[in-house]
Amino acid sequence: MLVDELELFRAIAHSEARALLIGRQALIALGIPVLTSDYDFWIHIDDAEAFNQALEPLDLVPSRSPEEARRIGRYVLENDEHIDVLVARSMPTIDGTRVAFDDVWERRQELELATDVPVALPSLDDLIATKRFAARPKDAEDVRLLEVLRSKLKR
Repeated sequence: MLVDELELFRAIAHSEARALLIGRQALIALGIPVLTSDYDFWIHIDDAEAFNQALEPLDLVPSRSPEEARRIGRYVLENDEHIDVLVARSMPTIDGTRVAFDDVWERRQELELATDVPVALPSLDDLIATKRFAARPKDAEDVRLLEVLRSKLKR
């Protein structure tokens, strides 16, 4: 079953789980034209149960228990959709800088996708930092696109 995007974000917003949309869907939400078919979230380490429970009515099934996810640092929710979920207090960038969830959460921005459907995203600088968690070529391109957006916003 393909999940209705507004229902997905509405369920997350009403769950009270601290969840940040990261990855290419965050770029799309900011108006950057990139392609992706999956979703990536970074959630607070204490909120896996609330996040999973909110998405259960959408038939999204976690690949790991919350305890396993906290120990490993990530898991997947899936049916016909694929949602990668990062569950960590902090993550290192490729240059060794630690990025803490609580700090990113404090600086988050919220976009209103529709009435009563907000989505939380990292600030632009923090989104760039999350794109530096891995050294994939597409992440480097995403950083470049985000830096172009940042320079346009500063004008």
